[in-house]
Amino acid sequence: MPIKNYTSTVPVERTIMRIEVALIRGGAVGIMKNYAEGRLEAISFQIPRPGERLVAIRLPANIEAVFDVMRSSMRRPRKESLNRLRQQAERTGWKLIQDWVEVQMAMVKMQQAELMQVFLPYAWDGQRTFFAALKGDGFKLLEKARGD
Repeated sequence: MPIKNYTSTVPVERTIMRIEVALIRGGAVGIMKNYAEGRLEAISFQIPRPGERLVAIRLPANIEAVFDVMRSSMRRPRKESLNRLRQQAERTGWKLIQDWVEVQMAMVKMQQAELMQVFLPYAWDGQRTFFAALKGDGFKLLEKARGD
């Protein structure tokens, strides 16, 4: 199966703008971009919970993983090929996030999911996401939910 958006030519900046528009239309507030070494690594924002405080969400794009997957299909790439591939990985990775966000916002709009339900794995406590906390604890909370 080919990778979706593998050959995207849409600039990352335009993709980020589309993600922001989808999030705003879906009810997100306080959108912020997080950079590391000059490269965008995550989009953070807040979503309201009825009658309660805002919940921080951190939506990362693992561009290095996208790059590794794309590079694995190359035999012995040249340095300039790797530079182009890294740029393509950025476009592809963020485009995948855009598609995912737009589908999730459609699910919320069509009342197939709640906003908090969609973004719960990405809820951010300032240190890690909810998913990372579950994973770091060996998913023990899920065992409790099953009654184990």
